[in-house]
Amino acid sequence: MTALAACGGTAVIAAQALAGTGAAGTGGADTTSAGRTISCPDVGQRLRSLPPEAAPEVNRDLGRLEAQIAQAFQRWSADPGGQDRVLSTLERDRRATIGRITDALRQAGGRPDALDRLSACRATGKSATVENAQNAPRGARDGDSADNGPFRSDFVDIRSVRPDTRDGGDRGGRGGSFRSECGRNENGHHNPDNLIVAPGVRNGAHHMHDYVGNLATDAFSSDRKLAGSGTTCGNGDRSTYYWPVLRLRDHAREQDADAPGGGQDGNVGTILRPAEVSLTFDGNGAEQVSAMPPFLRNLTGDAKALTNGPANAKASWSCTGFEDRQLRNKYPLCPQGSNVVRSLVFPSCWDGRNTDSANHRTHVVFPDGNGRCRDGFRAIPRLVQRLTYSIAPGTLYAVDSFPDQLHNPVTDHGDVINLMPERLMRTAVDCINSGRDCR
Repeated sequence: MTALAACGGTAVIAAQALAGTGAAGTGGADTTSAGRTISCPDVGQRLRSLPPEAAPEVNRDLGRLEAQIAQAFQRWSADPGGQDRVLSTLERDRRATIGRITDALRQAGGRPDALDRLSACRATGKSATVENAQNAPRGARDGDSADNGPFRSDFVDIRSVRPDTRDGGDRGGRGGSFRSECGRNENGHHNPDNLIVAPGVRNGAHHMHDYVGNLATDAFSSDRKLAGSGTTCGNGDRSTYYWPVLRLRDHAREQDADAPGGGQDGNVGTILRPAEVSLTFDGNGAEQVSAMPPFLRNLTGDAKALTNGPANAKASWSCTGFEDRQLRNKYPLCPQGSNVVRSLVFPSCWDGRNTDSANHRTHVVFPDGNGRCRDGFRAIPRLVQRLTYSIAPGTLYAVDSFPDQLHNPVTDHGDVINLMPERLMRTAVDCINSGRDCR
């Protein structure tokens, strides 16, 4: 995607930041972007039921909706003068696809909730002229697809952030713990699929994922295939753990520079391997945990949080040695000797029946402020995922994202499919409930 577009004879960098790297608070995720983007209602999150017989067709069409937005964003960024036309075409295409989703649900006995009202999209954010963009740091412009982020205002020096001990990286887990050692994706297992949210859809994420654990995970993996696969976990845990890759904004030509999920979707630069990956299960401290069922799907964060809003944005960012300072909507710039930290905490209250739900969220939810599960839900081991990266001070980086999400840090997210062997799951539950720390 080109960074410059002609507009009335003036070169414009769509969405280049104007602001500096001032201090940022640690509270809720302020999704205000320095960039201009397309905001569309998230049809997948509005689904409340998905009959099994309709699932393949609905999932394919949900994938088409994401592809339509990605393609429209590319046209929209390249032609500021034609943005109204792009939005009109996108609405027409979405209306037809949503109509097919509605028909598939009705034919399978489902009751779609006025999905036809979700076809229209709108423009959000601000734009800036190239003259102002010259103040942007290297890596956020000059051929790095600067029209889809990241921006100067997305970064903050961690030393300027006020400590907040109420929101540490482990989010207050109590009791015992169990840790799976699954490596750092040394085997380079990457793809832009999303087996949970877009099964059967190639490039369903439009950004690249790191995988550890199960060796067979892609868009077309069946439960049977996953159950028979090998794993990178030393304890035999066959679970699938994945998250969007982090990249340096270094102008390097990565292997996926011309591929879907990579350069074709505005994700550019060197993919970073984590310095450390910690996958720790603990309890909420309020009640005993029960075993997770095989093939339970669980996710945290929202890959569309920039346009969906912060309700499901759960990831936080920090630096080693400064983890009493957690950021939701900024990337930290860490001092010499300190590593970037991504923390992802997963929901841990299961409805006791379903291994998935139509929007992939209602079957596993977060506990209340006291750590207790709501009526009808039971506590299960809570996954806390902590990833660290060695990044030189002042070097810019970004998490992979959908093109329209502008590589905003608030869009960070993680996914897991549980395939722990039964005996290993019993060990994890016993360790947590007895107050022991186990690996």
